[in-house]
Amino acid sequence: MNQHIPTQITTVLQQYQLCDACLGRLFRNSCKEGSNTEKGKKIRTTLHQTHQVPTKQCWLCEGLIEDIPHFARLITDALRENEFNTFLVGSKIDDEIQEREHHLWEQLQLQDPEPIKMEINREIGKILEPQLNKTVDIPNPDIMAIVDTAYDVVTLQISSLFIYGRYKKLQRGIPQTKWPCQVCRGKGCKKCQYTGKLYETTVEELIAEKLVHAAQGTGESFHGCGREDIDALMLGNGRPFVLEIKEPKRRWLDLPTLEREVNSATTGQIEVISLRFSTRDEIARLKAAEFQKTYRVTVEAAQPFNKEKLIKVAQTLRGKPIKQLTPTRVAHRRANKVRERTIYNCTVEQVEGIRATLTLETESGTYIKEFISGDDQKTQPNLSDLIGIPCIVTELDVIEVKGE
Repeated sequence: MNQHIPTQITTVLQQYQLCDACLGRLFRNSCKEGSNTEKGKKIRTTLHQTHQVPTKQCWLCEGLIEDIPHFARLITDALRENEFNTFLVGSKIDDEIQEREHHLWEQLQLQDPEPIKMEINREIGKILEPQLNKTVDIPNPDIMAIVDTAYDVVTLQISSLFIYGRYKKLQRGIPQTKWPCQVCRGKGCKKCQYTGKLYETTVEELIAEKLVHAAQGTGESFHGCGREDIDALMLGNGRPFVLEIKEPKRRWLDLPTLEREVNSATTGQIEVISLRFSTRDEIARLKAAEFQKTYRVTVEAAQPFNKEKLIKVAQTLRGKPIKQLTPTRVAHRRANKVRERTIYNCTVEQVEGIRATLTLETESGTYIKEFISGDDQKTQPNLSDLIGIPCIVTELDVIEVKGE
């Protein structure tokens, strides 16, 4: 061990009084086994140093190492009202202590000493793991407790809780997510009746209310796998989503019961199914996925349909690629570019005069209304051109979202 200890350490120890833990941290790679306190004692023995420095008299930490059990108790008290399975400890160390530490590193020209912050975090964690019967998780803890060692204050950073499910939208006129009022931008004004919202409610709010309340969260974010138009229904097996609940105090939720409570409170508006716990990674998966969708559309034409011609056109559309320039109705919020999509299947269900009902199975991201109308020739080919009669969609329902 001698060759790893700078020759000037004896002079430094005469100049500065260091407790065993602060001495051991300086040479963590010189002695692999034992705590920093045990390492420090071994170094003193190697250097034939018999004088042991009390922790409170340590020039570097000024007794901070001795307060580790106290900090553990502070964190235990701060965590008392929170449910979690994994945790991580962080600390805020007085600037003067860290400056003295860096000064010592430079004086000894050390390459890889252990910071006092790291020791405090680790040792507190070692106390709390068996005491709380929880696990330290460095990359992804449920909760992180940061103790300010100068002021005995603990701050909690609580990781979001993620809940996956599928929703059905049973009532038209409900947007998926919150739209702030365009006049006041969410602050509240006369036009929005001081709600700050453009629409009275949303799929997001109807799902989130009971879940956020049960988790005692401070807020939420809704992550859907795409979205249907406000005037469209979402039927069939529902649309996948992940609800992110911010800073939840409760994580061990009874999801089957909450699913029933949400559905009971939103009868006729929405329905949620298949609720389960999720992760942030699943949000990325949903956003990146291209789920094939099936729609039922009610189409109205400028004159009565020729049923035979409509059926023939529908058959020619199967597997057909189309090109869609960004539709007029979303041009203000979408990049203006041509998107190529595929119509996998088109079936005529019913024809009566100027109205027809079609089932369309399409690639994710297809603008259905524009495929029917043509949108001033921005979609090519389109149904209106193919049958030679201008058409519009009067009702649109999503009846299946495939891909899982």
